[in-house]
Amino acid sequence: MEFILVLQWPTASEADYDALIAMEYALETDLAEAHGYVDGHDFGSGEMNLFIHTDLPLDAFRDAQASLGADSRWAAVRAAYRATDGDEYTVVWPVMLQDFSVS
Repeated sequence: MEFILVLQWPTASEADYDALIAMEYALETDLAEAHGYVDGHDFGSGEMNLFIHTDLPLDAFRDAQASLGADSRWAAVRAAYRATDGDEYTVVWPVMLQDFSVS
């Protein structure tokens, strides 16, 4: 896979960890195989992240939105992708987001 799409949310409590695991499971089930695969998560430093390996980051993002969009947490999602061998992220959502990083 050529890219890593990161879905990121702010976190404030351990209850958020349970939500992250539930979202990861939903994505593993719902993500179209042609659009990539979920390759884990991380949690800490005030954020939680899901990582999706994909050749089609925008299509994978739309799949994630279809899978998780009904969850109230979706409103706070930030998303960006980078080349698997790169460091620079391209922002997907929200459109006005200028900087993206994974702590």
